[in-house]
Amino acid sequence: MTAFRHKKTRPGEVAVTILGSGTCVPSLRRSACAVLIQIDARFLLFDCGPGTMRRLLEAGVNIFDIDAIFLSHLHPDHSGELAAFLFSIKYGGGPDPKSPLILVGGKGFLDFFDGLRKVYGQWIDPEPEVLKLVELDGRQADECRVNDLMIRCKTVAHIDSSLAYRVTAPGGAAVVYSGDTDVSDTLTELAEAADLFICESALPDDRKVPGHLTPSLAGETATRARVKQLVLTHFYPECDAVDIAAQCRKTYDGPLVLAEDLLRLRV
Repeated sequence: MTAFRHKKTRPGEVAVTILGSGTCVPSLRRSACAVLIQIDARFLLFDCGPGTMRRLLEAGVNIFDIDAIFLSHLHPDHSGELAAFLFSIKYGGGPDPKSPLILVGGKGFLDFFDGLRKVYGQWIDPEPEVLKLVELDGRQADECRVNDLMIRCKTVAHIDSSLAYRVTAPGGAAVVYSGDTDVSDTLTELAEAADLFICESALPDDRKVPGHLTPSLAGETATRARVKQLVLTHFYPECDAVDIAAQCRKTYDGPLVLAEDLLRLRV
């Protein structure tokens, strides 16, 4: 897996762009959480924190390119730009969609979206043929298809709505996105033998808080799951003052990348 600098991909190749490697803390370096996964002509967006639409444009992708949005959970740094995204889809002058935009979330997502409707009304409420809502439980390894792409999810240890996702390309390559989580057996199971594991590592080892991983704990999960490459992301500012890679190396000796906004990888 190597970095690349262009939007096109080879048939069956999986391209991953870290749009936001940060958190709820404002940062000129890191936007809030968002990851773009491209497989052939399909574009999947995982989380939609503040700054996502601008980062998409910087990555050479238009909001009208997105086929589906998967929310890992409903905290604002993961979902805060969803209403603005839908407003832009409705009034941004884009092409007529060939298929509905799929919005996916975990427990409580439909109630969450009803709340957005009550606040914003028709401004974010496209016609039924433009938008499809899906709420996944995650407790039974739920699956969701976007055309020929299979996306699986499982609940992880953060809040009730928290899901981790596994995207499998037609050729078999797998990318797993942890969302926010603490140590979780379900995450280890979902990430088993993944080609690329995008895992939160919110705070240094000595700043551990409930509901989040540290570099060594993320590394331990990656080792247990036997992943082929680990990308650490979701860094609070405290991470910039320590050697995150060295902490991760206590428990993981495989290929390791520390996320930055607009980092691009291909699988």
